[in-house]
Amino acid sequence: MNQIKLLLVDDEKAFLDTITKRLEKRDLNVSAVYSGKDALVELENNHSIEVVILDVKMPEMDGIQTLIEIKKKVPLVEVIMLTGHATVETAIDGMKLGAFDYLMKPCDIEVLVNKVNDAASKKRGHEEKIIEARIKEITERRP
Repeated sequence: MNQIKLLLVDDEKAFLDTITKRLEKRDLNVSAVYSGKDALVELENNHSIEVVILDVKMPEMDGIQTLIEIKKKVPLVEVIMLTGHATVETAIDGMKLGAFDYLMKPCDIEVLVNKVNDAASKKRGHEEKIIEARIKEITERRP
């Protein structure tokens, strides 16, 4: 299996630095940004990102707004919402809007890694189905 490409989005620098190091030790390819707007730019420039770990509480553009934009621009990218300020309502909103899953900060690193693996598998499965459908479409068009 190819190394999972992951984008971390959180406005708390110390948290972001720590979690980036911990995930890289588990053989994940991690990019990190400090805002929703930066996340959208990174996704536009880096088409290999498979999973986004997204903080809910951020200034300017919060996690829910960022999730909506991610799903509009790159719908196959899976998003795991992460927050220290979670409410059940926010979790439900995120899931309704297409988030893969939702975790509370601080979360167990192994639980997070398992969620990332599951999210990447889901994205790769969707991509395989799309490729298979395109191949079928092309081969059926031949005389």
